Amino acid sequence: MEVNAARALAGAGTCFVGIGLPSTAANLARRTVNPDLVLVYESGTIGSRPDRLPLSIGDGELADTADAVVSVPEMFNYWLQGGRIDVGFLGAAQVDRFGNINTTVVDRGPDRPEGRLPGAGGAPEIAANCGRVLMVLRHRRRNFVGALDFVTTLGHGSGPGDRAALGMPGAGPTAVITDLGVLRPDPDTAELVLSALHPGVTVDQVREATGWPLKEAPDLGATDPPTAAELAALRALKAASGPGGPPADATAPR
Repeated sequence: MEVNAARALAGAGTCFVGIGLPSTAANLARRTVNPDLVLVYESGTIGSRPDRLPLSIGDGELADTADAVVSVPEMFNYWLQGGRIDVGFLGAAQVDRFGNINTTVVDRGPDRPEGRLPGAGGAPEIAANCGRVLMVLRHRRRNFVGALDFVTTLGHGSGPGDRAALGMPGAGPTAVITDLGVLRPDPDTAELVLSALHPGVTVDQVREATGWPLKEAPDLGATDPPTAAELAALRALKAASGPGGPPADATAPR
């Protein structure tokens, strides 16, 4: 999952990075497929080159290794809303069939209080304004749901045309990379469909882990296994972060 998420950043110039798995993938991409990738974090750091995985967007390592540090209003008003970021990389607690995201609150069932999550942060602006959006999260039925408990961040809304109607300049989600495979929006319906499987995974496994009737692409493919160099880079990155490093997915419901 992490290696394929990093590969998805090949050729990108700038990436607005979410914390957790997206940060792991973006930092791995800079060490493998895209050494010139400019990492941008919501706290205002541009061109960060951390030696370890940051604990949060406020980790001092990001500022210490950045080309520039700007104010948060400048980051959003000039860089993000100005259309200067190629790729936004996000995590999620829940995703629906159109790539809409919930990171705010989850229904925990009868007689139980709502499960509160970290919230929106900059994700709605990232999803609206970046050239395209990638997502990375583990593939479980509780994460890939038929209906979101709360819509935090718009992906493709309810289908084609919704983003344009709302004046959103970015293309929206173009891929969701999971530990089972890769989902991409159908060009006609904007619904996420299974486009590639990781080695050893079956279509039935993915459908069982998805909360809607998942369709598969006519040209369903398979991802390449991680190379020795990719695995070495990933392991070195995680080793540098130590046992107290960031959680694998900071938006996953506990």
